[in-house]
Amino acid sequence: MTRLDELVAYPVKSLDGVRVDRAELGPRGALRGDRSYALVEAGVDPETASVGGGGGYVNGKSEPAIHQLRATYELAGPADATPTAVTLERPARGDVAADERTFALPDDGDALATWVGEYLGYEVDLVREPAGGFPDDRAAPGPTVISAGTLEAVASWFDGIADAAEVRRRFRPNVVLADCPAFLEDRLFDDHGTGVRFAVGEADLVGINPCQRCVVPSRHPDTATEIDGFRERFLRKRRETLPEWTESDRFDHDFRLMVNTVVPEESWGAVVAVGDAVEVGNLVDVAETDAGVVVA
Repeated sequence: MTRLDELVAYPVKSLDGVRVDRAELGPRGALRGDRSYALVEAGVDPETASVGGGGGYVNGKSEPAIHQLRATYELAGPADATPTAVTLERPARGDVAADERTFALPDDGDALATWVGEYLGYEVDLVREPAGGFPDDRAAPGPTVISAGTLEAVASWFDGIADAAEVRRRFRPNVVLADCPAFLEDRLFDDHGTGVRFAVGEADLVGINPCQRCVVPSRHPDTATEIDGFRERFLRKRRETLPEWTESDRFDHDFRLMVNTVVPEESWGAVVAVGDAVEVGNLVDVAETDAGVVVA
């Protein structure tokens, strides 16, 4: 039976993730604490900023230097990835010396922003959203899902990628499934107006759409070194290995991998854990509203 193999939270958006054994599904369905902090250009409102390159967020799409920041965390609890402290390590860059420093959160948020801004060469703000975090897909803000077999397959496409663990760091999913075929996650979405309900332990999730990729997976997660021709090779290999079950009007181009989800409100507060059984269920009607995707 398919099972939950890895849980990964990203307490500060665009920085390193942290593997956890258990995670509560918080308000709006994200793993509690996931992307609860983010870096934005100074003065930018994160609620109106775009996650695309140049949209105001300081992320891998717009700032390759962010890849070279290392982050480790102290977390609020065994099922809560909200960071209570983060230790950041930066390399030397221009006139800025290499440094490592620990910041208590939220108290040292301004100091952290100043320290990162010195490294990047421009002012940034650290912003916080404890109720659901700052997901890339605001309409479907639940945990993102991929299978271990998919990570292994993608690793095999590129000589410049070491293994499946590196693919996970490049594509940054929250949930990795095991004991299932590669690209099983493509079974977790359907046409517009429809979602796929699936259970993870005692929690219900609904798969909505395959995640549109950006430049970030083409870069090494530590060095930002880009693989030449990454997009072109990815598109070719994705098409060559596309399962028959992927057909959907949501899959409108081949630069999509991983699934974005929503979590019905009755599963907010549920805890998912490594080892939980995963069972794909029935199709459900969904409505796309200004407030996001709603399960009918």
